[in-house]
Amino acid sequence: MSDPACELDKLRAELVATKAELAQARAVVSTSEAMITGLKLEIALLRREQYGRGAERTARLIDQLELQLEELVTAAAEDRVRAEKTTKVAAFERRKPVRKPYPEHLPRERVVVPAPTSCSCCGSDRIAKLGEDITETLEVVPRQWKVIQTVREKFTCRACEKISQAPAPFHPIPRGWAGPSLLAMIVFEKFGQHQPLNRQAERYAREGVDLSLSTLADQIGAVAELLKPLHDRIEAHVLAAARLHGDDTTVPLLARGGTKTARLWTYVRDDRPFGGTAPPAVVFRFSRDRAGEHPAEHLKGWQGLLQADAYVGYNQLYHGDRKPGPVLPALCWSHARRKFFELADVEGNIRKGKDPREISPIAFEAVRRIDAIFAIERELNGQDPADRLAARQERSAPLVEDLERWLRTERALLSKHAKVAKAIDYLLSPDHWPGFTRFLDDGRACLSNNCAERSLRGVALGRKSWLFAGSERGGHRAAFMYSLIGTAKLNGVDPQAWLADAIARISDLPVSRLPELLPWTWCNPAHPRIAA
Repeated sequence: MSDPACELDKLRAELVATKAELAQARAVVSTSEAMITGLKLEIALLRREQYGRGAERTARLIDQLELQLEELVTAAAEDRVRAEKTTKVAAFERRKPVRKPYPEHLPRERVVVPAPTSCSCCGSDRIAKLGEDITETLEVVPRQWKVIQTVREKFTCRACEKISQAPAPFHPIPRGWAGPSLLAMIVFEKFGQHQPLNRQAERYAREGVDLSLSTLADQIGAVAELLKPLHDRIEAHVLAAARLHGDDTTVPLLARGGTKTARLWTYVRDDRPFGGTAPPAVVFRFSRDRAGEHPAEHLKGWQGLLQADAYVGYNQLYHGDRKPGPVLPALCWSHARRKFFELADVEGNIRKGKDPREISPIAFEAVRRIDAIFAIERELNGQDPADRLAARQERSAPLVEDLERWLRTERALLSKHAKVAKAIDYLLSPDHWPGFTRFLDDGRACLSNNCAERSLRGVALGRKSWLFAGSERGGHRAAFMYSLIGTAKLNGVDPQAWLADAIARISDLPVSRLPELLPWTWCNPAHPRIAA
């Protein structure tokens, strides 16, 4: 008869071995899945480099793979650590295994491990230093709050009994309690990082500083008034452009009985695609609705080339009797391409449970032809208008003529109810086609309006965080702040650092020196701040 204790030990050993094998198998599966996803991401990135960054299908696939890879790598790390307690598992090889060195500007703190006092082999104390190995670990120090006490000593004169004292220090905001860096942080977190003031107040309270919501809101309003001269100069710079990008997006507006759909408009000046030297800038505007009177009011007195979509609200700008003159429309080929792409997206149909054979061959061919025009434009980016126009007349014009001829032939064979017919009509409409072909007559025009859409990307992401604008005045204030932050980003400037410096100095500078605080001047190497 076998010993029950031995049998129990044997079963326990088998259970431990089984658990180890299961953990190892789970870790291997997790690492394999992560590796496969990493390879798919690498293939997608290579395809984007080969076929261009403007492909919606590739961009969507890359975003999906990046999110999936993040989750799989995290799960693989958990399974690998759990399995390594019992057995070794092959590590997941990342796409870029070589870690980038930490930035040189970060301070280094040396933590020296106590050296041995004797040889670990023979025990002798006759040891000498041969060298050292350094392992760097990135660490973060929690944010530190401090109160700055500015002391003004008083002196009395023994001769005349008068009291002498230095003048009171400058505060960015009258009777203000917050310093420029704190004000810049509050503003940037609300409008640049989309963190509402109530969430900021909760986080500050956890850090030991109790700031009420109303107190923070007061600072936002005061900063907006303080920086108005800079905003006015940015707006004047934008409206001095000969070409603008325009677009709009929805903004929920809190109203009685619920929310209304308001609008945030953007007007971007960016001359870099045609070799312009003027600094880029953006101005946002807010309105309660999408009526055509709003862009007409925003661009009152402006005349030039407007890159936009085919929204009928812009038509007031194109009238021949407009003062000081009609605006020339340049429509966005990305919008036209997107209508065909949605009908030619094989992966999209499969994802929606549709038969992949339902894709339109006409839409597929239209996307291929439009992509060929975009490929030429990528080569011309940054060249001066004359060179761009000459290359377009030589290379792009024949492709556009062939596209128009082919689309009109195919459209004659289609029913007016066909989905692809609507996409063709959008492109070939007599009201639209001159705007789509504007780039063949003007070297300044771009093929797409992606510049304006990029400026609205942060607003689209932020809507999920701040949910709605609290009032119409709050919408105008948000547009004001978005203009400042968006212009700083377009010029490669850290918005929070720029805001802090501008808040600290704007009241001390005469009006003639205010251009020193504009983002494109502030980041110039010749700027006194940088030179110092």
